[in-house]
Amino acid sequence: MQPNRLYFIDAVRAFAILMMLQGHFIDTLIDPIFRDPNNIIYNIWSYFRGITAPVFFTISGLVFAYLLLRAHAKGDDQPRIKKGFFRGLLLIGIGYSLRINLVSWFCGYFSSYFFVIDVLQCIGFSLIILVSLHILFKHFSYLFSIILFSIGCLCFVAEPLYRDLIIDNLPLPIANYMTKANGSIFTILPWFGYSAFGAFISTVFFRHAHRNRFKPYTIMTFFVTGYLLIYHSTWTLLELHYITDIELLKQSANYNYLFIRLGNVLILFGLFYALERFLKQSIIARIGEKTLSIYVIHFIILFGSYTSYGLKRFLKLSLNPTEAIFGAILFVLVVCFISFHYAKTNTFVYNMVRRLINRFKN
Repeated sequence: MQPNRLYFIDAVRAFAILMMLQGHFIDTLIDPIFRDPNNIIYNIWSYFRGITAPVFFTISGLVFAYLLLRAHAKGDDQPRIKKGFFRGLLLIGIGYSLRINLVSWFCGYFSSYFFVIDVLQCIGFSLIILVSLHILFKHFSYLFSIILFSIGCLCFVAEPLYRDLIIDNLPLPIANYMTKANGSIFTILPWFGYSAFGAFISTVFFRHAHRNRFKPYTIMTFFVTGYLLIYHSTWTLLELHYITDIELLKQSANYNYLFIRLGNVLILFGLFYALERFLKQSIIARIGEKTLSIYVIHFIILFGSYTSYGLKRFLKLSLNPTEAIFGAILFVLVVCFISFHYAKTNTFVYNMVRRLINRFKN
């Protein structure tokens, strides 16, 4: 983000992508007998793994909304708007492509697994929604902030209403964005809520980051708000239920993982923002610039995109903890090595797709 680039964002993305790599590797390949909920090490690993997706969605909303706001302030946000729609559609396309099994397709078999929604499709759709909201409210800055915050809260509080949603009257590719009944890993609700909160945070940064002592106050706010969400959001929802007698608030409080995870995200933001001066030009920041290429490479190696021949095919649920830990470390190193040497930045993927589109146009 020039000027005043927020280096902590790349560090947060690096943390999330590395957690995702080891998390996917261990979760896919470790023997189920070692998934012991009474084991403190397993519980810690599982808890931190659960932070990964909320971090991705929140940081994607923060980064992209910030760039839109900055472009609008310069009076030239049309290219950024077009780029936003393109990037959203591109992420959706890449997400679907990673579900392709060319071997089975050539054999004449097509599985509905192709229509399963994963993190890339959900983030891509979220970006498209954010761009649309920016177009509607870009001339009303504070209203834009209020709407983003309200959408985030509504997505989280209303989670009991769509938790077990089943949709039979829509085509499968559309229904899968709303329901997990057909195997979708992520759905637009509640996950867009994290993107909305990230975009809300971006409006705060955009308005106030130039002010004196903004950074220490923001770090403190991240930590305090994160603590309150983790330890007191359930109590708050119950209190609001007692005051308003709205049953939905009680149901939300009884399964309050969304606000708690948002608290985890804010604590992480505060930690990396506090350490930002140590992260500039570091290897961590460089990894954070390559999240898309790393995601694609790891998916192909682990899950066997396009060929069905991945590590999952040969080692699924077979490793002991020692093998899983050392294997995860090696997996992370290999994926990052490939990304650094064959996909210089995330723009490597974007530019490649643009070149293909231009060739078809010509």
